[in-house]
Amino acid sequence: MEIIRPSSELPTALKGILNQTQVWAAMTGAGISAESGVPTFRDAQTGLWSKYRPEELASPEGFRRHPDRVWDWYAERRRMIADARPNLGHTLLASLQDRVPSFQMITQNVDGLHQQAGARDVIELHGNIHRTICFDQHHPVPSWEEQEASPPRCPVCQSLLRPDVVWFGEPLPEVAMQRATAAASCCEVFFSIGTSSLVYPAAGLAHVAKEAGAILIELNPEETALTSQADFVFQMAASRALEIIASCRKGTVPGPTE
Repeated sequence: MEIIRPSSELPTALKGILNQTQVWAAMTGAGISAESGVPTFRDAQTGLWSKYRPEELASPEGFRRHPDRVWDWYAERRRMIADARPNLGHTLLASLQDRVPSFQMITQNVDGLHQQAGARDVIELHGNIHRTICFDQHHPVPSWEEQEASPPRCPVCQSLLRPDVVWFGEPLPEVAMQRATAAASCCEVFFSIGTSSLVYPAAGLAHVAKEAGAILIELNPEETALTSQADFVFQMAASRALEIIASCRKGTVPGPTE
C-alpha cells in the first residue's frame, strides 16, 4: 500500500498505471456527494426525524406501519438534495469516461449527481431518490395527481407510492449488481471513492476486482476497512484526488500542495 497525500509526489508506478491502462471501474459513496452539500442518511436525521431509528424511515416494515411518515421523510430528503449541484469530483469522473476507452461508473448514492455531471451508463446500486415506484408491483410512476392522503396511490394498481431506493432488508437490484460485479471482474483498475467500504454487498466489489488482478485505488481522506488492502490510497478529498488523476491521464500531473 502506498499513501498519496496533497503534499506528496505521485509515484512513478502510479503515473504509468493511470496513463497506460484501458479498462477502469469506479464505485462512489457518500463522500463524493458530501462536497456538494448532500447530507448522509444519518446526518439528515435532525429535528423531528432524530427520534426515529433509520429502520423506521427506510424499511418495508416501517413503510407498512407508517407509510405517511416514510413518504414525508423522503420528501424532506429530496428537498435537501434539490439545490445540490455536481462538484468538481463528479465532473472529473464524467470527463474521464471520454479519456479511458472503457470506464464503468458504479454508485451507492441515490442523488443522481453523476448523471447531472454528464456521466453515462451509471450503475445505481441503491436506486435513485428522484424516481418513484409503487410498493406492491414496483410500477414506475413519473407523475401522479395530488391526493389528500399521503402517500399517493399508483395510477395503475392503486398501491401506495414509495421512492425507488433500496431500503434496509431489501436486496440490491439484481441486474445492477450483476453488471457491477462483471465490471469489477474485468477491470484493470478499480477506484473506491468516498465510501466507508462497510456496506455489503456493494463493499465486496473492491474485493472482487482485487482478486481478479485489478489495481485497487482508494480515494478517501479517512482510513476505511479497505485501506490496508488498497495498492494506492489518496488520503484527501475526492475532488482533489480526481484532479490529480485526471491531470495524469492528460499527461501533466500538478505538483504537490501544502
